[in-house]
Amino acid sequence: MYGIIDCDNCYVSCERVFRPDLEGKPVVVLSNNDGCVVARSNEAKALGIKAGMPYFQLGQMFPGHKIAVFSSNYELYGELTGRVVDIISQEVPAYFRYSIDECFVYLQGMAQTDLAQWGKRLHEKIKRWVGMPVSIGLAPNKTLAKVASHFAKKYPGYCHCCIIDNEEKRIKALKLYPVEDVWGIGHRYAAKLAKYGVKTAYDFSVMHRDWIRLTFNNIVIERTWAELNGEDCVPNEEYAKKKSICTSRSFNGMVTDLDTLYTHVSNYAARCAAKLRAQETVASVIGVFINTNAFRDDLPQYWNFKETRLLTPTSSTVTIVQAAKDALREIFIPGYKYKKAGVIVMGVSPAFPVQQDLFDIPSEQYDKLKALDETLDRINRLYGSETLVLGAQQYTQKDGIGKANVFADAIKHDFKSKNPTTRWSDLLKLKGGE
Repeated sequence: MYGIIDCDNCYVSCERVFRPDLEGKPVVVLSNNDGCVVARSNEAKALGIKAGMPYFQLGQMFPGHKIAVFSSNYELYGELTGRVVDIISQEVPAYFRYSIDECFVYLQGMAQTDLAQWGKRLHEKIKRWVGMPVSIGLAPNKTLAKVASHFAKKYPGYCHCCIIDNEEKRIKALKLYPVEDVWGIGHRYAAKLAKYGVKTAYDFSVMHRDWIRLTFNNIVIERTWAELNGEDCVPNEEYAKKKSICTSRSFNGMVTDLDTLYTHVSNYAARCAAKLRAQETVASVIGVFINTNAFRDDLPQYWNFKETRLLTPTSSTVTIVQAAKDALREIFIPGYKYKKAGVIVMGVSPAFPVQQDLFDIPSEQYDKLKALDETLDRINRLYGSETLVLGAQQYTQKDGIGKANVFADAIKHDFKSKNPTTRWSDLLKLKGGE
């Protein structure tokens, strides 16, 4: 048996951990730069707030409603969901984290366990220890486990744990499950399937395998079909580690100068490097892209991408930041108003063993960079993310006399909550009664 454990309304639930007064009230979390809604509580969904709705429309479309609004706080979300995964790791034979709010578990060797009671107890333990509600789906393969988690989330009668463990349950679940929600299908393939009258996961599962193969010529779609029919064919580690990592942001306003772009790109590159180290991998190709605002027809448009291949695959922050800056320098053209930039690390492979290129930096310098990264990671774990950064990552702005002032962030987050679990300065203060 496999399972997937999914944090319910993850970002909203993280915000509610330290704001219990918001239970039962509409809450939304905004995207970077406070642009649009990316997460909603059930109460916000009931009001009619849609994912992707621009923030400025909330007041216009829902006057008189008290809606709690938060800026994205990924440091908080990553730390709290990390605690959830720590608890899960103590309760299962094996697991891997699929995303910030989802974790696959392998239940081999638990055949004698009452899985319904096990799931209920795990939900209660995570809720009591961390404050996060989770839904648990169990099934003979990962795709059916995802289906089961949907019902665990939607129907209280399952007590947060739904199990698909026989043919009757499988067929009943698939008949109620929209095909566009099936893991591996998505809206594009669902639109194509709709032309053939396929509306539910069950409709898709009863199509002939040869038809699936000829119509889509896609191994992922064929695997999805097979798993809906009860086969276990998605490799266990298929999704365990990312094969490429991208960090990108839209800017708070327009950027015209190379120095500011350098700083943005340096931050994105540093975050990519940290993610590589977190999954014990290295990258051999560093790519950078920049673009103007495609929605501004009144402005000249420009988009470009440049990639650089490293002599030795690495996860070094210094090396990856420098490679990203070099790539940016080659594609930057003055005179444009840039709205977005991003860094993509590719050619990802295991960190051990790595063979150094003969013409790369000396091994002594390689060891120094590794020690620097270990120090960066250790300090940032103890005192909060980006407590210690490279000089290239610090945003600067000019004052009235042309002197540069360092400021911490160029991303708009007017409604950002504190980080009481990762920053000493944000520790909760309790007031005793008289």
